[in-house]
Amino acid sequence: MRPNSISGVLGEATVVAFVGSEDLAASERFYRGVLGLKLIESSSYACVYDVRGTILRVTRVEVAARAPYTVLGWTVEDIGVAVGKLRARGVTFKRYNGLEQDGAAIWRAPGGTRVAWFEDPDANTLSLTQLPLA
Repeated sequence: MRPNSISGVLGEATVVAFVGSEDLAASERFYRGVLGLKLIESSSYACVYDVRGTILRVTRVEVAARAPYTVLGWTVEDIGVAVGKLRARGVTFKRYNGLEQDGAAIWRAPGGTRVAWFEDPDANTLSLTQLPLA
């Protein structure tokens, strides 16, 4: 590798996702209990989940930063089914002024992608995305 080149350094590396939480017990009830993620490690500092081979580390923080954008999302095959299942588990989907969302709070992007947003117990914005059929 050339000294000033970083190409290829992380292209083959596995991503680890991080989300901050002020209350790990509440986050575990949500991520494991509601979303159904597989918990692989738990301590007083973090809960670690295996999300189809990607590690999600929900880390205890004193004050969770409230990002005004989506911090974590999932691509799903059928967003209507996924939204329905999560609603049945108590998840409330967000509505945004200026976006035309259907009765299930799903927005259709101009290219056909469909998106729905919801929050975890620390008000981190999460999303579901259904890509348009090719």
